[in-house]
Amino acid sequence: MSKDRPPMEPTAESAEMSPEQRAEAKTYSHRKLFCQLADRVIDLVYLVLMAFLFARPLDAWLGSWKMLAGNAMLRLAMLFLVVYLLHLAISFPLSFFSGFVLEHRFGLSRQSLRGWWVRYLKQNSLGLVLGGLLIVGLYWLIWTVGSYWWLAAAAAAFVVSVLLGQLVPVLIIPLFYKVDRYEDETLSPRLNQLAEGTGLRIEGVYRLQLSDETVKANAMLTGLGRTRRVLLGDTLLDNFSPEEIEVIFAHEVGHHVYRHIPKLILFGAVYSLVGFWLADRILMGYVHSFDPAATQATLPVWTLPLLMVVITVFSLLMEPLQNAMSRRFERQCDRYALDRTGLRAAYVAAFRKLAKLNKANPEPHPFEVFWLHSHPPIIERIAMAER
Repeated sequence: MSKDRPPMEPTAESAEMSPEQRAEAKTYSHRKLFCQLADRVIDLVYLVLMAFLFARPLDAWLGSWKMLAGNAMLRLAMLFLVVYLLHLAISFPLSFFSGFVLEHRFGLSRQSLRGWWVRYLKQNSLGLVLGGLLIVGLYWLIWTVGSYWWLAAAAAAFVVSVLLGQLVPVLIIPLFYKVDRYEDETLSPRLNQLAEGTGLRIEGVYRLQLSDETVKANAMLTGLGRTRRVLLGDTLLDNFSPEEIEVIFAHEVGHHVYRHIPKLILFGAVYSLVGFWLADRILMGYVHSFDPAATQATLPVWTLPLLMVVITVFSLLMEPLQNAMSRRFERQCDRYALDRTGLRAAYVAAFRKLAKLNKANPEPHPFEVFWLHSHPPIIERIAMAER
């Protein structure tokens, strides 16, 4: 429960970045971009080497273990464990530099070294468990269904995405952040009024405790059905005026009004269908170079790293399309927030504050935006509001 707060008007803090702040934001963004690209190169090179040089010998070595020799499913799980842990070891220096050193160097992180370690272990433990379950389930489908496993896998991926959409706000996010129901006698009625007439049924508005780890601000609409809720970072609630928060909240409501979450789930279903079909063609083509009589029902365990290569490359190639769709959705929600609230000055002030707090590059290179950005550049969003 938050205390009542007097209305705040946009202040000098909302002004455009100074030349020094712009230069710092660009430097930070360029270094984060370098880390992001380097991480992708490391991932891809590692998986290619694992797929074409080490997967078969590693599978043969695991098969020499008595407990794994006759159990392909258990051997698959062990192979995934080895591939995952080796990848963590190789990528750790870059992860530490990008996630801890760089964030502290630019004054964006409040995490202690211990806090960073705890989060890192939580994230990767969760990735290991969920990834292992998904891989084992996928290969079970391949071995059981046979030639049309990619159809079954796409259907299963759709179900999993819906389940995760429901579980993320109530099970996953609380593992990493403290989440409390948000009530404010001044602000809450305004937020409820914005949701009226939209058909949006949210379980509640929640305060997300970001300030223990970062100075960055964020907000999101998350969940499906009974778990749908709006999460507002405490760094946003504590530093933005009610009018600015109202505009940001209206933006999140816009995602519901335009049914963006169902559209993304539908896109994900098509995406999965094409990706799994492509994986089937590549996997079987490669396996047939060793065993022309092989079928999906006898797909070797050592194909796992190759499957991961195919999924990784396909994701990289599809990323511009996904991001273009996401940017379009964000523009729709920006316009909706402006039309719904009429608070153009607050909108501009809010995005200028976000740019300062998050040290967002105000003018990223167009190719960077095309390939990597899920949101339009801040300067574009402000220009849209000022027109």
